Amino acid sequence: MNLNELVIEMKMIERRLTLYEEKYGILSQDFYHALMSGELGQYDEFDETRSDFSRWKGIYETWQRRKQKYDIQLAKQQVSEWLRYQPAY
Repeated sequence: MNLNELVIEMKMIERRLTLYEEKYGILSQDFYHALMSGELGQYDEFDETRSDFSRWKGIYETWQRRKQKYDIQLAKQQVSEWLRYQPAY
């Protein structure tokens, strides 16, 4: 996956993350940190919340992997080599 494809995919993932952020009123990185540190255990008893949190966690981890790939690829070349001069659409 090249850099431009990663940008498009990350933006699509961010749109999905935004739905959860708006629903629960917290940014994904803060939710993820709280979930991974065990702060959200009291929500396990609610089926909808447990299901949402599981999906949200998976989507956020996917975004993190794409971001890591993006950073690695970007570090290999200068931004000017990746920058598009003509729109993709």
